[in-house]
Amino acid sequence: METGGEIVLGSSLFTLVEPHQGHEVAYNRWYERDHMLAGCMVGPWLYAGRRWVATRDDKALRSGTQRDLFGDGDPGTYLAVYFVIDGKHDEHFEWGTRQVHWLHNNGRMFAQRDHIHTLLYRFGWAAARDTDGVPKELALDHPYSALVATFVERADGVDWRDLEPWFAGKAADTPGVGQTLLFRPIPLPESAPVTQKGMGNLRRRSLLLRFADVSPAEAAAQSGAVDEALAAEGLGSVLWSSPFRPTIPGTDTYTDQLW
Repeated sequence: METGGEIVLGSSLFTLVEPHQGHEVAYNRWYERDHMLAGCMVGPWLYAGRRWVATRDDKALRSGTQRDLFGDGDPGTYLAVYFVIDGKHDEHFEWGTRQVHWLHNNGRMFAQRDHIHTLLYRFGWAAARDTDGVPKELALDHPYSALVATFVERADGVDWRDLEPWFAGKAADTPGVGQTLLFRPIPLPESAPVTQKGMGNLRRRSLLLRFADVSPAEAAAQSGAVDEALAAEGLGSVLWSSPFRPTIPGTDTYTDQLW
């Protein structure tokens, strides 16, 4: 049921980070208690954000044809995902650029971490399990128990729009996944200060965020079966896929289970 209103999902910030070993607790507290708020949530038009973590058990379930897409050793432990209102992307991230510089200049950053994949994405489409389920705009607020982040490289001639009916038709095969959101990458500008691995061929790449209300292991298993079908039908290949679980705000839960 459509309810109207102005809060429509337009774009996302996806930031996958690896804290240096021995600094897990300090990183977790800095990001949650300072950076997530001061660097993102207080900005204009960014209306939702949530943090996720991949424990060593979750990392063992990663799959894809390029497990080393972001480097050797399964990097990418903490994930933060943010949603920005449609039509307000430029306005928010212009603020975000200025704010990050201010945080740097005022000693509010955390050196003992590596950015594994931090990139902006445009929302493409949503494929929901339930006819009147959780709206896509509330995917980060709903208490999902797992998220599977999947990087898909589409086959020649396959457009990102072509995948919407296909994934919608596979919803019955992933009963634990409440909704799948597809995002399209926005390439970094040439002047960007960040250098990252896994940034090739972005024009054919899509990011899938699959929000699940089952365990991370079950979400990964169900998603993996669909990923195999995607490849078998010649639509594309999964480069990298990982289950995550939500962090528990205000606690250091999982910091002793990362590696």
